[in-house]
Amino acid sequence: MKLSFFLIDAFTTRPFAGNPAAVVPLEAALPDRVMQAMAAEHNLSETAFVMREGAGWRLRWFTPKAEVEMCGHATLATALVLARELGQVPPFTFQTLSGPLVVEADGPHFILDFPARLSEPATPPDGLAAALGAMPREVHHARDWICVMESAEQVAALAPDHAALAALPGAERVIVTAAGGDGVDITSRFFAVKVGVPEDPVTGTAHVQLVPFWAARLGRKSLVCRQASARGGTLWCEWRGDRVRMAGDAVLYAKGEIHLPDGM
Repeated sequence: MKLSFFLIDAFTTRPFAGNPAAVVPLEAALPDRVMQAMAAEHNLSETAFVMREGAGWRLRWFTPKAEVEMCGHATLATALVLARELGQVPPFTFQTLSGPLVVEADGPHFILDFPARLSEPATPPDGLAAALGAMPREVHHARDWICVMESAEQVAALAPDHAALAALPGAERVIVTAAGGDGVDITSRFFAVKVGVPEDPVTGTAHVQLVPFWAARLGRKSLVCRQASARGGTLWCEWRGDRVRMAGDAVLYAKGEIHLPDGM
């Protein structure tokens, strides 16, 4: 069996930045075990599998270790592949584990419309500050732990102990964030070693939590957001009540064929 695949750098305008994702268009469903094995082979934050379904598309995402219910950068990557490599016309409606997700095109940007996740103050798991290597000023919880630091510079300088993060009970994913940064409204980083992603370079799902949090504090609904990983990436976001809109660019890095043995 031969399948096409595309490697896309998302939330960036140039290769070797942003968040890389593999996108695999399908004409027929594959067994979950095969998709999981392919994601482990690619060893990227996410591999997206997309297949036509009625008037829309079915979209699933796998990390090297698990299927996830939502992924921003691989959705952006999939939209780029459909629009610029396969000749499909946006907007795209993707059926996912998180319900329907819509991606529109706006010039060089794609705009993702995702459900917002509101957070509440919370008591962090024991050992979280030690694992991060710094004491958060505040800790909140939505889907993930949100650790508010004193400055964008402190966020960028963190060198967490990933083994210690992996050992924390009830801390599958951890976001660190602060207001400000170089030309942006907020800065963040995202750690998810328990699902095979020690640090995700640029994370759409983190921003469906961060944008409502910071929009309420900063008194404005539109925010420019920077994820301060080694690769880095920028998102232009807007909070619309129960939805967060995230705009970003993406670029094709490579494309080719996957050869699966018969019987898989």
